[in-house]
Amino acid sequence: MNERIIELIDIAPKEFWGAQDSHLEMIKKYYPKLKIVARGTTLKAFGEKEILDEFEKRFQRLLLHFSRYNNIDDNVIERVIMGDSDEIKKATINDKILVHGVGGKMIKALTPNQQLLVDTINKNDMVFAVGPAGTGKTYTGVAMAVRALKEKQVKKIILTRPAVEAGENLGFLPGDMKDKLDPYMQPLYDALRDMIPSEKLEDYITKGIIQIAPLAFMRGRTLDHAFVILDEAQNTTHSQMKMFLTRMGKNAKFMITGDPGQVDLPRRTISGLKEALLVLKDIEGIGIIYLDDKDIVRHKLVKKVIDAYKYTENTD
Repeated sequence: MNERIIELIDIAPKEFWGAQDSHLEMIKKYYPKLKIVARGTTLKAFGEKEILDEFEKRFQRLLLHFSRYNNIDDNVIERVIMGDSDEIKKATINDKILVHGVGGKMIKALTPNQQLLVDTINKNDMVFAVGPAGTGKTYTGVAMAVRALKEKQVKKIILTRPAVEAGENLGFLPGDMKDKLDPYMQPLYDALRDMIPSEKLEDYITKGIIQIAPLAFMRGRTLDHAFVILDEAQNTTHSQMKMFLTRMGKNAKFMITGDPGQVDLPRRTISGLKEALLVLKDIEGIGIIYLDDKDIVRHKLVKKVIDAYKYTENTD
């Protein structure tokens, strides 16, 4: 009797097999001539070679669907196992969707400028995304990073922020290093949790496939085969920004996001973001996208709040 062994790589088995293995049982019904056994992340199938060949091809499509959309159901199983391969391919193509998040949530650009940002990231290895709060700079960047990881364009995602409020010196805060850093990194965790199931996200972080760290931890590193996002870049100094930009290694994508109107640096300290936008604006291969109030995708009051404060604050 012939045997095939298929491993679920980077897929949570409980979610893939379904509650009480309901998805697995449905798959078995379509292949009554095969003996199919699943244990954790390993599936074994026994039977005739021709049937095993067809089963493996269809099962790999199911794995691809789950990896791309983060869910499967009875309709998906039936469509993938019984459907024509061309129909399946057409059904899964949608260039506007950046990534399917947790529960199949469709994450895509919501404004023309966000779409311009996506297009610019696709065309350039280094991109600056500049704009006020709520314009989707970080969220869009994280979505692009997750897509690049899923499509194996990069091997890891690195997310970093300057811990300005603590002066990059977190020693006085309680807890271990992770406890000290988490308050500064929370917006990045929030975006990731929208896009990657919690079990898989924790696995990625444990294995170092996704790294979240303060900017000071980037010093001395060369970042190869990575999608790297520097968030809140308006709070970098000249030396910090230069240090970060020169970490770029082979096959790397660098994205720098920030709001020049929310600088928390000490007075008379030049923002590394503002300086970089002037110094690098004419360099080929570096894209700069400016988002504005029309790109705000949070609650409608956020735009009104920003408008109200626009002429009352010193933003230099």
